[in-house]
Amino acid sequence: MDLVARIAQQFTDSAQTKLAALEFMADPIAAAIEAMTHSLMANGKILACGNGGSAADAQHFAAELLNRFELERPPLAALALTTDSSTLTSIANDYDFSQVFAKQVRALGQPGDVLLAISTSGNSPNVIEAVHAAHEREMRVVALTGKGGGEISALLGPDDVNLCVPADRTARIQEVHLLTLHCLCDGIDCLLLGVEE
Repeated sequence: MDLVARIAQQFTDSAQTKLAALEFMADPIAAAIEAMTHSLMANGKILACGNGGSAADAQHFAAELLNRFELERPPLAALALTTDSSTLTSIANDYDFSQVFAKQVRALGQPGDVLLAISTSGNSPNVIEAVHAAHEREMRVVALTGKGGGEISALLGPDDVNLCVPADRTARIQEVHLLTLHCLCDGIDCLLLGVEE
């Protein structure tokens, strides 16, 4: 096996997927940036959730907002719903794993907040339930998906934003998700700080 050639193919596939996604995702990403910035400027917050690698992405995004991305600025209100093991396990044990994010959204979400719902397939039951809970709380939803968007895409309303990566391979979708999260962080900072470049 030629490992170097295989690695080169991974890099090439990733780059091609990202460039192909740009055409479909640039406008929705800009809309998500505006929705999130509007919420933050109105003293709202962003709640983020996902499973596995998407849980790590939710935590990564919340950390970039709470601490900082690339520019110095005040901390921004963001919370990953994936980090409290006592909360997650008590809800999963007492109710069902599909409720681990929804119950947190119902407790912490307020009208005007934004839910960042991350699911590579768009079919994660607990993320779907979180979307339902966000709508109950009059929150906007920014869905970060792939593989056609799955069930989550069908749940989104006119005020929500669908960031669906036009790809089917999980690894490639996750790579575009990370780039998208960095675009969101950069755009939020630029709008809040008045950066022109």
